[in-house]
Amino acid sequence: MSEFFDARDTEQLLPGLRKARQAIGRGELIVVPTDTVYGIAADAFSASAVTALLAAKGRGRQSPPPVLVAGISTLRALVTEVPEVVERLVEEFWPGGLTIVLPSQPSLSWDLGDTGGTVAVRMPADRVALELLEDCGPLAVSSANLTGKAAAVDVHSAYDMLRESVAVYLDGGPSAHGVASTIIDATGLVAQGSGRPVRVLREGAISRAQLRGVLGDLLEPDPEPLGDALTP
Repeated sequence: MSEFFDARDTEQLLPGLRKARQAIGRGELIVVPTDTVYGIAADAFSASAVTALLAAKGRGRQSPPPVLVAGISTLRALVTEVPEVVERLVEEFWPGGLTIVLPSQPSLSWDLGDTGGTVAVRMPADRVALELLEDCGPLAVSSANLTGKAAAVDVHSAYDMLRESVAVYLDGGPSAHGVASTIIDATGLVAQGSGRPVRVLREGAISRAQLRGVLGDLLEPDPEPLGDALTP
């Protein structure tokens, strides 16, 4: 049976974190608040736990989960290179709602799914999530919902969809923003001579204008307004 803990209650927070850590250690799933939406989390280095996460959401290996980290030092350990402009993005938007895709370290013993040799990484701005990440290391985390459904912005919505597939639910109250992170593909900055710009894979908490303030011309051109695109 799933266990629930109110992370806003100091008397429940510590036992809730302990139970969550134990569940992660056993290869089980937890639901945790983040600064964007609620996430379903698993040990990033347990292939069976990641498989269970994808199954709980109704996804296959073609949709690998992002990885949440406690800071840029962990990012450096997970990817082949952190370009200088990515350092600036991290300085500007982490912790926060920006997920960055980079080539992953080939030596890592993990299996997140069909990643094509990349990993999507984010540092959340949530004290409960960050404390877990400090204790447990990188966590594979996806939005706490069934595929095709809206992302959960409170723990009850997450439970309504995920039920007993999750061992521990940590309740941090309604999400402050309720908007998923922006995901960018920065792999073109690492491939030597590719000249590929940074691409926005999903628009969310961080706007294109904010990204362009850091990236300038390294960000792909903004999409044309629909009306202009339809003009003959």
